[in-house]
Amino acid sequence: MKADDLILKGGRVFDGHTMHKGWAVCLAGDRIKHLGPEGTMPTGTHEIDLAGDILCPMFVDLQVNGGGGAMLNDAPTEDGLAAIAQAHRSAGTGFFLPTLITDSPDVTDAAVEAVASTSVAGVAGLHLEGPHIAAAKKGAHPAEHIRPLDDKGVEKLITSARRLPRLVVTLAPEAAPLGAITALANKGVVVSIGHSAATYEAAMAAFGSGATMATHLFNAMGPIHHRDPGLAGAALACPDVSAGLIADGVHVHPALLGQAIRGKAGSERMFLVTDAMAPFGTDDTTFTLSGRTVLRDGIRLSLADGTLAGANASLLEGIRLLVGEAQIPLETALGMATGAPARAARLPQPAGTLAIGGPAPLRIARDLSAIRPIET
Repeated sequence: MKADDLILKGGRVFDGHTMHKGWAVCLAGDRIKHLGPEGTMPTGTHEIDLAGDILCPMFVDLQVNGGGGAMLNDAPTEDGLAAIAQAHRSAGTGFFLPTLITDSPDVTDAAVEAVASTSVAGVAGLHLEGPHIAAAKKGAHPAEHIRPLDDKGVEKLITSARRLPRLVVTLAPEAAPLGAITALANKGVVVSIGHSAATYEAAMAAFGSGATMATHLFNAMGPIHHRDPGLAGAALACPDVSAGLIADGVHVHPALLGQAIRGKAGSERMFLVTDAMAPFGTDDTTFTLSGRTVLRDGIRLSLADGTLAGANASLLEGIRLLVGEAQIPLETALGMATGAPARAARLPQPAGTLAIGGPAPLRIARDLSAIRPIET
């Protein structure tokens, strides 16, 4: 063991899929050198007793509109990405998809260029949430920029995907032909269905055509009805479809969160997102979205008419809500912020997992109250 190596032991180790008791992690600087049973650790004197705390991978967030006072829509630049990344890294997120809400073609082009050329650590790709969505389920998206997906738009998205580490596109079946979904999926674009009033049958057709995700399940889509399960019902019924959830207690009732997670076919395909906006990581009480003022009331963000406009809770707060109020096992909840989203977006390791050579783990208080620093 080298003098600067550090062994973390005396807690629980979650590797992105499984919780291990009696394991430890050896760090060389800010990288993982070894992990496994405590008895397999190299000998040495530099040790930290975790006192029951949890080690897990840095969080993965596939829907980050903003943070640190910046919105991707307003600052599709290196500086904008850096501000967003810093705010979320402070909350434990090591890999994220900056997310562009429906906007003009020029702003979309700028966002693609910024992400394609960035050196900001943690930026794992780009999520385009719109503009090919249903006006009836636009939520806080600006109506003037919503448009259907045509052949030219498909080619533009495919060209963008070639330049990006990963491209996720949220669209509605009402605004995108099934052939377009297949064409995008065949070229490596992760297609997510959202902001849609699609029926169960239309949603199933979209999933059968290559869409593999559903965007913020239950929000900006029709409700589940006992004679029309709708998009939400289709996403829960498809074992190969991953679904994001905003677990802030505002967007979805905790009881329904628990029922959905327990009832999902392919339950390992449920994952958490923050859907964070500019105020994340700041004390700001207002910000502007497409020329409209958004008000912050605790973790609730809304337009003047009450329409929800993104969210302001961290992934750790979501994990805590799932465990405490939705009665979801800790192992499942941690997986929904690490391994599950990484798999859903097909991100390469080390995203979502603890791996030799990968970044140091998060240290989370045993009661999930805080992310604790690893003192060296």
